[in-house]
Amino acid sequence: MKLQPGREAVVRVPVATLWASPEAVRPVDRPALDDPPDVAAWIAGMDRDQQVGDCVLTQLLLGERVLVTELRADGWAHVVALAQPAPKLDVRGYPGWLPAAQLSAPAESGSPATPLVVDTAHTALRAVPDGPPVLAGVVLGTRLAPAGRPVDGWRPVLAPGRADPLWAPEGDLVPLPAERPEAKEVLALAERLRDLIYIWGGLSTDGIDCSGLVHLAWRRHGLTLPRDADDQAEATTPLALGEERPGDLYFFARPGRRIHHVGIVSTEPQGEVRRMLHACYVKRRVVEERLPPDREATLVGAHRI
Repeated sequence: MKLQPGREAVVRVPVATLWASPEAVRPVDRPALDDPPDVAAWIAGMDRDQQVGDCVLTQLLLGERVLVTELRADGWAHVVALAQPAPKLDVRGYPGWLPAAQLSAPAESGSPATPLVVDTAHTALRAVPDGPPVLAGVVLGTRLAPAGRPVDGWRPVLAPGRADPLWAPEGDLVPLPAERPEAKEVLALAERLRDLIYIWGGLSTDGIDCSGLVHLAWRRHGLTLPRDADDQAEATTPLALGEERPGDLYFFARPGRRIHHVGIVSTEPQGEVRRMLHACYVKRRVVEERLPPDREATLVGAHRI
């Protein structure tokens, strides 16, 4: 079945990047447009300024559902990412552009089964157990449908756009949690992403931004948060400063401006000393640190999920 405007599709590549417009794409972005994209090479090829280009909106993971709203003759599709709430932009999800070749029509629904989720930074899917990768670079938080029982440490899964199951190392997958996680579990997951490079709009273990870190850490545990920091603040419960605990969120805004940054509370506050884990625009890395003076000056609240 072909892609059609007004119908859903799914991402068929490990990580698809959502762009502000096809015309906003830069020459350095070529690896992210390939089929399949080479996201690691794309990031490695960017300089410090290009890492924060606002042409990138967000990223979508293998199997993620989108609503196709427009198809262009030059191969671009406008979509709404249904699993990434963005109420200020579109009540249906996060809107943007990506190459139509990175999508496929959704498979017919089969019998319900608990999804599996990738719990390692990267894994690869193979046509046969222990065979060469046919889909490399599948990232943490990706959900995959099981396609049978494990065999000798390998698990068969369904991948969009492929008729036959592919195989992943069994240890790289865990069942998607059925119950709401504890905040400390989510913090522990986010801690595993320390030193990951900061990429504006990034939402993968190749590169990530501040709200992407929060969204992905909770998404890995089965809970969907909005994609952007200001929407995350609206979707969470404010606390009095001093009541925050590890796993809660700090939000930041300049006077008279909307929230522009979010971090995860990493330790209980000690008087005026507060610490957080966050994807830092300044250091271009995921770091755990005491709030520096500029962050203290723009801290507008602590929230709980």
